Amino acid sequence: MAAGKSGRSVLLVEPTNRIGGLVTSGLSHTDFHSLESLSGAFWDFANRVERHYAQTYGADSQQVRESFHGTFAEPKVNLAVFQQLLKEQTSVEVIREHALTAVDVREAEPHRHIQSATFADASGNALTVRGRVFIDGSYEGDLMAMAGVEWRAGREGRDEHGESLAPETADDQLQAYNFRFIMTREEANRVKPVAPPGYRREDFVGVLQALQTDQIQRVFDYPSKCIFKAHLPVLPGGKYDINDVSRSLVRLSLPGKNLGWPDGTREERQAIYAEHLRDQAGLLYFLQNDPEVPEKFQQEALQWGWCRDEFLDTNHLPPQLYVREARRMQGVYVYTQADSEFAEEGTRAVFHGDSIAMADYGNNCHGTHHEGPRFGGKHTGEFYNPVPPYQIPYGVLLPKDVDNLLVPGAVSSSHVGFCALRLEPIWMSLGQAAGHAAALAVQDAQPVQQVDVSALQRRLHADGSATMYVSDVLPDSADFEVVQWWAAAGGLQHVYPADTPRKARGKKLHGQYTEAAPGHAAELDKPLDAELEQHWRKLAAKLGVPVAALPTADGKTTRGDFIRAAAKK
Repeated sequence: MAAGKSGRSVLLVEPTNRIGGLVTSGLSHTDFHSLESLSGAFWDFANRVERHYAQTYGADSQQVRESFHGTFAEPKVNLAVFQQLLKEQTSVEVIREHALTAVDVREAEPHRHIQSATFADASGNALTVRGRVFIDGSYEGDLMAMAGVEWRAGREGRDEHGESLAPETADDQLQAYNFRFIMTREEANRVKPVAPPGYRREDFVGVLQALQTDQIQRVFDYPSKCIFKAHLPVLPGGKYDINDVSRSLVRLSLPGKNLGWPDGTREERQAIYAEHLRDQAGLLYFLQNDPEVPEKFQQEALQWGWCRDEFLDTNHLPPQLYVREARRMQGVYVYTQADSEFAEEGTRAVFHGDSIAMADYGNNCHGTHHEGPRFGGKHTGEFYNPVPPYQIPYGVLLPKDVDNLLVPGAVSSSHVGFCALRLEPIWMSLGQAAGHAAALAVQDAQPVQQVDVSALQRRLHADGSATMYVSDVLPDSADFEVVQWWAAAGGLQHVYPADTPRKARGKKLHGQYTEAAPGHAAELDKPLDAELEQHWRKLAAKLGVPVAALPTADGKTTRGDFIRAAAKK
């Protein structure tokens, strides 16, 4: 979408018949903490979702309230919004059900160059595409890998990047996958689950012992002491996004069962998909139907089913598995744990002057290994790390040695670093940055590594995408672009007194959602003090702004007055 908006012709090749990835395949309870962290492509998307519900049911409807500003939505609504976006962008052509089969790379110095990519449909009919720039937006990084770009899967050892959340030594463990089922208790829209292919009762008998403990009190609940996490608040339409229960006695995620996914063939990935479906849908079928399941659990489980109006082509089951982590490029900049932690001083995270996106979620891993039996054992490698809002530098999109490839999905990062970047709103921001960067590379006939990052940031800001978290100047503000420009230059570092307490997150609203992170407001209406004026004048001089014409701290001049004046010079 971003490349198309920049006036470039775009061919979007989708290997399935359904665009949108997990956003249209069950991940409907979007992962972020504060609404103030949303901008750009996801901001636009969420606003469109909210408008859809308002136009369909009324501006004051329950559906609008339940959509939580458009961030919680039914998969069918998310899909409809994506389809409308593409319909509006006539420079983007979509080809569905074509999988990547080959990449032709020209060997050259100092960078190699992708000449073409070949895709094939289910019948083997091939389509070869030549392009000026290629973007690998897949979760797995398939095009990247086929182009010979360096990548890795598994975990780095603690000493490699100095990460406290990493294991002592490197290994091949991978963050576990599960489905994000969409389910309902409303009888009119409820479809009774059936036994999945390959169902074996003996695989699930072990859950009976777990049901006898106080660690499992319900089959469906939120957020803990249950088997299926039914995210709250409920989605519009009486639907629930179902997920793995963190640190629980019974898990949906299956560490180790997905190790063949990153570099697997289509057939190998389909086998892993089928194994996860057999396990997770099979567990539900067992709980609803086996005579040994205690009645209170069975009767509760029987109240739940698939949604009749979702996933019509796949028996009401999500067409995609939740691939939390696969390949990770090892590119120009490797994003690590340190990049989303507090800087040595101040209330913000580490500053990146070449930031092309921002977020506030933190490093989150559902586990990489399982010890003990399937039911009653324990995941290891699990962590949930609160951090302040952070920036993401341009280098995470860039391979070292291919001059016309951008990778916003399988981004350059460590395992721990990737666990802060792997959320759908962030992937949307990274994709938006990749699209605008591709357009600039074509415009200036330059390798993607030589794109003018300042020009890229200006395009992103004009497109409503933030490169730094500013809690009180959002994309719909008239000051958004100038504040983001000033922030990208370093103008919002150290604007709070040195003794200001650090706090990663704001006051809790509900579930994982919070008010804005403290210590991250621009406070444009606050009078400019003399100390900050001197600091900002030095910065303005570095930027080539004529400082003599800038306002002074006279008791009347505000911070906003100074920033606006600097932007005009």
